[in-house]
Amino acid sequence: MKKIKLLLFILLGFAINSSIFGQLDSALTISGTVDVYYRSNLNSTNNPENGGTLAPPTSFAGLPGFSLGMFNLVSSYEAGKVGFVADLVFGPRGTEAVFGSGPSQNIVNQLYGYWNINDKVTATMGNFNTFLGYEVISPAANFNYSTSYMFSYGPFSHSGLKLDFDLGRGWSLMTAVLNPTDATDFNPSAEYLGGLQLGYTKDAGGAWLNFLFDDDFLQVDLTTGWQATEAVYIGLNATSASDNFYGTALYLQVATSDDLSLGVRGEYFKDEGLGLIVEGDDEFGSVVDFTFSANYKVDNLTIIPEIRIDAFSDDLVITDAAAADVASSLSSFVLAAVYSF
Repeated sequence: MKKIKLLLFILLGFAINSSIFGQLDSALTISGTVDVYYRSNLNSTNNPENGGTLAPPTSFAGLPGFSLGMFNLVSSYEAGKVGFVADLVFGPRGTEAVFGSGPSQNIVNQLYGYWNINDKVTATMGNFNTFLGYEVISPAANFNYSTSYMFSYGPFSHSGLKLDFDLGRGWSLMTAVLNPTDATDFNPSAEYLGGLQLGYTKDAGGAWLNFLFDDDFLQVDLTTGWQATEAVYIGLNATSASDNFYGTALYLQVATSDDLSLGVRGEYFKDEGLGLIVEGDDEFGSVVDFTFSANYKVDNLTIIPEIRIDAFSDDLVITDAAAADVASSLSSFVLAAVYSF
């Protein structure tokens, strides 16, 4: 009931802003997404009661049949040199995205304020989505609807203080002091992580080298994307988290018209201690996945049909628990609809 009242209050505020403050050229903006999907395995059970493998062990888009994603509502305001962003999520995808939050904050995806100290330096404090990786929580910003293993296993979000520096000539630098990963409400351990990003952007794309670290942990991440031609886009993500995992993914997208684009994601992911992919004798395994997606746009609506194949290093897919059937790969189909406003 509290969530419903909060949502009604936000929508009422949006209506007031549109009718009154909009006439005063207010800097308050409202945006967001709504997404739903259908999912079906092609070589494994789709019945949860069967006990088989219903989806790849990645984040989001893992429920059988017609399923809900999330309602994402983002409000932002800027006045002079300062501003804020409040990003709320409702639904299964949102619940997964904020898994590290407490029960009273489990609809808050991002909540931060910022200060543009000058033209070259911006300070931000609060809870913000991670700077590592190629894919993000919002389905509107991803070409593929289902997510990669590297995205799914971290991190999602941080709470802390960061400074962004414009170094000129396309170069940028970010430094940060952060709570433990995905501890978004408060710091449960009195320990902190350091964050660092070096970026370079040009008209055709950019590249970002990211670091997340403390005395016992280091994650190094390279994310890059380039518009090779007017119709062809190429992206790359490679990451390594000490004693956890490493992997790399290549993204290729081709625009066949103004409304239709075709793309593929190919990823290799190696478990080095997460316990996500465990073979016999407690040996950690690996997976190669190929995801073929189309994006068809109708105004603000994007329709995403998708075929995905996950090939594991061992027979880890339970295709039929009752018959004790297993396989080394999982093939699946997803049809998603994402509306942006």
